[in-house]
Amino acid sequence: MVTAQQQPTTTTSEEDRLRADFYNFLGLVLAGPPDQILLDQIAGLTGGDTDLGKAITALSRVAHVTKPAAAEREFNALFIGLGRGELLPYASYYLTGFLNEKPLAQLRNDMAARTITRAPNVYEPEDNIASLMEMMAGLIVGRFGAPAPLDAQKAFYNKHIGPWAGHFYSDLEAAEHSVLYASVGAAGRVFMEIERDGFRMSAD
Repeated sequence: MVTAQQQPTTTTSEEDRLRADFYNFLGLVLAGPPDQILLDQIAGLTGGDTDLGKAITALSRVAHVTKPAAAEREFNALFIGLGRGELLPYASYYLTGFLNEKPLAQLRNDMAARTITRAPNVYEPEDNIASLMEMMAGLIVGRFGAPAPLDAQKAFYNKHIGPWAGHFYSDLEAAEHSVLYASVGAAGRVFMEIERDGFRMSAD
C-alpha cells in the first residue's frame, strides 16, 4: 500500500517487532481478501489468556473453517459492494462523514515529511485503515528511515489512527456481513486499546 524508502537501520526491540508484526497483519487482512495460504497461517495462530490472545484464538478458529471464496465474498460485501460496501474504512469518513477531507490532507502532509509514498499500483486514498496499519508498522521498525522514537509513534497514532480506528474495528466486529472479519475486528479493537493505553502511559 505504501512504499518503503530504505531498510531498517537500527535494531528494533522484540516488543516493538511484535507490535509492528500485528500492525502489518491487520494491514494485510484489510487490504484484500485472504488466500488459502494466509488463511492457513491465521488458523495456525495461538493466543494466550489476555484479551488479545483470546481474540487471536477466536480468529484462528474461524480462519480454520473459512474458504478463500467465502472470505472474498465477505470482503466484497463489507468494503466494495454495489456502489459501496457496508463499511467505509477511511479516516476522513469516520472523522468528518465525507471522503477525501481534511484528515486525508493532514495525513498526506505527514507522509511527505516522512518520505512515505503510496505504492504506484494503489489507487485508494491513503487514509484507508490498511494503509495506516502498514504505515504504523513501518514507523516502528524503520521502513521509512530510522525507526521512529516512541514520541513520534505516539504523535502519528494520536493524529491519524487513535481518533477513529477503534470505532472502525468495533463496527467491523458488529457488521452484518462479518464472519471472519468479525474476529479481525475484535482483535483490531483490542489491539487499538492496548496501543492507546501504552501511549497514554508513556512520558509526554
